[in-house]
Amino acid sequence: MNAELIRIGDDIVAMHAVATDEGITLIDAGLPGDRRILQRALEAAGRRPEDIRGVVLTHGDSDHIGVAEWLRTEYGVPTYVHEADAGRAQGEKTPSAPGGAMRLGPTLRFFAAALRRGGLRPRHLGEVRTVQDGDVLPLPGSPEIIGLPGHSPGSVAIRIPAVDALFVGDALTTRHVLNGSEDVQLGPFSDAPEQTPESLERLRDLPEQTIVVGHGPIFHGTAAEMLGALKR
Repeated sequence: MNAELIRIGDDIVAMHAVATDEGITLIDAGLPGDRRILQRALEAAGRRPEDIRGVVLTHGDSDHIGVAEWLRTEYGVPTYVHEADAGRAQGEKTPSAPGGAMRLGPTLRFFAAALRRGGLRPRHLGEVRTVQDGDVLPLPGSPEIIGLPGHSPGSVAIRIPAVDALFVGDALTTRHVLNGSEDVQLGPFSDAPEQTPESLERLRDLPEQTIVVGHGPIFHGTAAEMLGALKR
């Protein structure tokens, strides 16, 4: 099977398309104003939104559900989210603390990007398909769900061997949106950050060499190497 990983957006907020001969699986959905970003990226790859077979969320936060409801209502694309984050993706309010030191410049850049790309007007999902730990979804690339509770109760890693990639959402970051640090570290705005390191141990022995975080550059190396670099 031919498969390609397409990065869409930037290191502040990105989504990723796994494009195969069978269609596209979209991992996370950016911010609400990212429709044009998505359409341009797909066009450059010779694809269209109609090729998307499903959106799989690493968790249900508003900067990850972005264009998912538009894809559902416009093209009939289903969104998959862990059952513990289904309410979050559908608008349930949840508490979270920023986490980590803050610096003015990076914080302003993050909130400016969110404002420019519609982050203050989240469009929550009217319908979701729930998944559980261990599920392998019937989508291009056969994404495998690995539970990673901590950032949120329903945070997951998504393993797609076809593109040698492991998506970890906001469990980890390689560029902290509030202070600009490029250390590998836990993501901010977490519900239970003390739970995340134990959850991440589930990834240690996986062979994938591309670790995709929710915010920041891709980490090129195995999960074990990334955990070895984790700032504690």
